[in-house]
Formats: sequence, structure tokens, C-alpha cells
Amino acid sequence: MCDTMVCLPSTTLNRKMIFGKNSDRSPNEPHIIERVPAKDHDLEKNRKLKATYIEIDQVPHTFEVTLFRPSWIWGAEMGFNHFGVNIGNEAVFTKAEKGGDALTGMDLLRLALERSRTAYEAMTVITDLLARYGQGGNCGYDKKFFYDNSFLIADREEAYVLETAGYMWAAKKVKDIYAISNGLTIEDDFDYAHPLVMEERKKNKGYSFRKKYSNRVFTYFASSKGRRASSETLLKQSMGEITAETVIR
Repeated sequence: MCDTMVCLPSTTLNRKMIFGKNSDRSPNEPHIIERVPAKDHDLEKNRKLKATYIEIDQVPHTFEVTLFRPSWIWGAEMGFNHFGVNIGNEAVFTKAEKGGDALTGMDLLRLALERSRTAYEAMTVITDLLARYGQGGNCGYDKKFFYDNSFLIADREEAYVLETAGYMWAAKKVKDIYAISNGLTIEDDFDYAHPLVMEERKKNKGYSFRKKYSNRVFTYFASSKGRRASSETLLKQSMGEITAETVIR
């Protein structure tokens, strides 16, 4: 299955950030590693870029990125850029209405890497693009597969978890360690959110982003709760001594 985790420098043996993700794409789907150099773009000649399904506005300059992506998708499931920003995404199953073609979660991930110098900046790039273009489109290789997305975003110093449901989103800064799987995890403890989510938390005591937007049936059968608990339990057992091998195990 699909799991992503991050360990802040305060928790690791060498006092460096450790980030890891495994992917559960279709067994026969080609998955490629691709380096895309930094590039200046002449917006007078070409103001648009083509993502997986839709065109969006290009920016004057994009940063060098290394992507791990399905061969037929423009975006990526995981990757990092020249500044050391790392992002991994997870499919999450929500009550949000699924629209037509838009930016896939993988497109959002790549765009954030191409346009961000820090983890915080990457988070704002994703939420700004989500507001402008939405998320959607088939992400299945050999069958139709539609979902929303959660992201773990880290640079050398800090990390954020960002979870979405359609146009709605909530995010928080990571303390020590964090793991995500195929389910929403943020309750009322978010630091940032869509204005409507912020307003609803103000009005409703006990508000939970997870409970509000999770599709409980699909989330249950994705078995994310147990896998996430396993990841975090193993990491907590090695707090202060976490290594890359810990995360791989």
C-alpha cells in the first residue's frame, strides 16, 4: 500500500531530516525516475503549460526537480527539488464531489516542487493552485480511479502535512514525526486551512476535518489506519536514533 513519513532533525541520529515514501501503483504500470532541469520560460511565446489533463498558467522560471512518476502522468507521486524540498502524496477518499478533469494530486506535487524554495512555500503553491483549478481526473492506469490527495512536504528544517477534500483543505506543521496513508488524519488541530474550514471550526466545538470529509467506507477498506499506526509506532520506538534504515524497515 501507499505510505509516506517524515522525521524531523530532532528525532534522527544524525540530526538531519529523513523523508520516505513507498508507492502502490498498478503492478504493470511503468514508474520512471526523471530529472527536469531548471528553465526560464518566455511567457510572451507560451503562457500555458499542459499538465496531465488541463492547461494552466506557466511561471517565468521553474526549478530543477527529480521526479518519481507513472510514465503516463505529467506529475509525480514523489520527488525533490534543487532546494531540498521533498513531497509525497497519498490518495484519500472523501465525501467531496468528484468533478471533471482538473489538476491531479501528482500534478500539484510537481508544480509545487518546480515553484518552491521551502516546504511552507510548496504548501501555499498547492493550495493556491487548488483554489484556481481544482483537483480531479482519472489517476488509474488500467482502471478508472478517482481520489483526493494528502501531502507530506519537507525541506531541511521543517515539514507540513496538507490534506484535501475537493477544494477544501487543512494543514499543520509537523512536530517530531508524522506518517500518512490513504486516509485523512487532521482533526481540529490544523494551523492553516481554507477560510470556510477555519470558519466552521470557530462555530462548531469538536470540529474535525477528518470526520467532516472522510468517506468512511472507502477509507476503511484502504486499511490506512493500521498501516499509519504501525509506521508511527515503529518511529516512536527509535526517537532520537532514527536512521534511513529505520524508515526503510
